[in-house]
Amino acid sequence: MRYATLGRSGLHVSRACLGTMNFGTDPQAPTPATEARRVIGEFLDAGHNFIDTADTYRGGTSEEVVGQAIAHRRSEVVLATKGAAPQGAGPNNRGLSRAHLTRALEASLRRLGTDYVDLYQCHVPDPDTPIDETMAALDGFVRSGKVRYVGCSNFTAAGIVSAQWRRNASAAHPSSACKPTIP
Repeated sequence: MRYATLGRSGLHVSRACLGTMNFGTDPQAPTPATEARRVIGEFLDAGHNFIDTADTYRGGTSEEVVGQAIAHRRSEVVLATKGAAPQGAGPNNRGLSRAHLTRALEASLRRLGTDYVDLYQCHVPDPDTPIDETMAALDGFVRSGKVRYVGCSNFTAAGIVSAQWRRNASAAHPSSACKPTIP
């Protein structure tokens, strides 16, 4: 099996990552739970270790199926999930705010049946939330041990560079870091 490192980290992932967008318990799901568990088992048995899901895939049932399938093999898996998708009708039930990402991560951990994810990704950009707030929230997740690595999905190269620049600027000048606003 050939592995690569995840970004500039020392974490080794299989070159193939199993995407689980169609895994779910819904009878209408393209890949029912029993078949999804079989696919995951064969993927891991073949030596692969990288599995990706998201809170929005099949209304969260993808995370449930993945969590059940890897429960007895969690230490073998580099588990990735994503947050930002709408999780309710309210205006704070979506996006990359600290409030939403915190609730989204906690819900993902419950569905996955684990106390940490290896890679937590911002699924889509959020023009309404300052990137400093998002980066500070992600940093807090890593510091708490609930997330090992962070990333993003569906972002432009310019958006990624901007986020990194802001993170580096905040680290160099802590007074410019995102601070909570008290009304």
